[in-house]
Amino acid sequence: MSEKKLFKDGCVITLDKTLGDFKKADVLVEGSKIVEVRPRIEVGSDFEVIDASNMIVMPGFVDTHRHTWESVIRNVGADWSLMKYLNSIYFGNIGAKLRPEDGYVANLLGALEALDAGVTTILDWSMIISPDHAYELIRGLQESGIRAVFAYGIPGDGDYWSRESQIRHSEDSRRVKNSYFSSDDQLLTMALAIRGPEFSSWDTAVDDIQLARELDVLCSMHLGFGSWGSVDRSIEKLQQADLLGPDLNFVHANSISPEEFKMVADAGASISVTPEVEMMMGHGYPPTGLILENGGRPALGVDVVTSTGGDMFAQMKFALQAERARINDKVLAEGKMPEKLNLTAREVLEFAITEGARVLKLDHKIGTLSPGKEADIIMIRTTDLNLYPVNDPIGAVVQCAHAGNVDSVFVAGQAVKRDGKMLKENMDRIFGLAKEARDHIFAKYGNPDGLWLL
Repeated sequence: MSEKKLFKDGCVITLDKTLGDFKKADVLVEGSKIVEVRPRIEVGSDFEVIDASNMIVMPGFVDTHRHTWESVIRNVGADWSLMKYLNSIYFGNIGAKLRPEDGYVANLLGALEALDAGVTTILDWSMIISPDHAYELIRGLQESGIRAVFAYGIPGDGDYWSRESQIRHSEDSRRVKNSYFSSDDQLLTMALAIRGPEFSSWDTAVDDIQLARELDVLCSMHLGFGSWGSVDRSIEKLQQADLLGPDLNFVHANSISPEEFKMVADAGASISVTPEVEMMMGHGYPPTGLILENGGRPALGVDVVTSTGGDMFAQMKFALQAERARINDKVLAEGKMPEKLNLTAREVLEFAITEGARVLKLDHKIGTLSPGKEADIIMIRTTDLNLYPVNDPIGAVVQCAHAGNVDSVFVAGQAVKRDGKMLKENMDRIFGLAKEARDHIFAKYGNPDGLWLL
């Protein structure tokens, strides 16, 4: 394949507010970078010309919160509440049964799942960690070809996940940063996945935040959901301790106060909303609208494939309709009919891509189809039965498309999926290793729910 590519005659959604979108245009790529976006670009014979005439060409999705290793125990939690999930994965120690070699195939399989669905970037929130696991989890991400932020976490057992826990984040994170993430000019970068003040002691959370800042990496934590958020007021405590900043990422934040949402926005910190899992498992109502009302912009994430699929199409729809329903219900309660919907499909598409890039500190590289940025590009077929004829490309992507409509996926200009088929070789080997990892985990843990384990 040529390092020079011309995506020809596609419907191009750039998400670049200066550049705009195009009913028909070309995207010129050289190596890993986008060079030009405009109609009718002429190139020489040394370019690979990719026919995009029946495609929507757009940036890849950015998932800001995914526990990628759970691919090998996917869909075990279709009927799990949050407490059942925590008691099984963390306190019940399903996660602790994961061997380092299982972590490799789990992250490889989970990253390939994301790529197949047009998700070109993920934050892998790895909470099942030891020094031996770290290498294998990173190796799985590397082999997949995905762009990822590896959020180095801590072991998944009850000794660590406790409000009284004094166990600090592993000092091994310094070695991992120096060994694998010494440069930011690569597909994989690093973050720190900490328990935060609602899953460890306050002093421990402070030390972990300071460690992330010493390492100069994004610091992500689950915070402010369920019955804890409104009681703990963790955001307010972080502000009072002068710890809020743009390098902090809060996941869920369903039950924090409006004042705390404003504190987050004013500090430039970020919130990742995982709407489907939050509505299902009992975290609380997705805070999309409350973030917007208080000056912030949310990003989206899948969270756990124990309980849902690994694509961002579903997350966009859940985020959009949950927020519309919240406001519509207020209008209906006043005895009126809603005249206008409060959130647009384009805004939610931005949450799933451009805001995700911003949250992960990658917006200088990805998030829009802009000249100079990396060519993380997906193509969605417009001739599929569920999309044809396309009358509103944004609406089609957000409201009607699914992972099966993703025809081609490129990361930094390199194809990982073409013509609806993943290009990864020897998938039978990967499936075999994944099944072996799954069987090992449940042999050690047991099968109390009577799962079929096909």
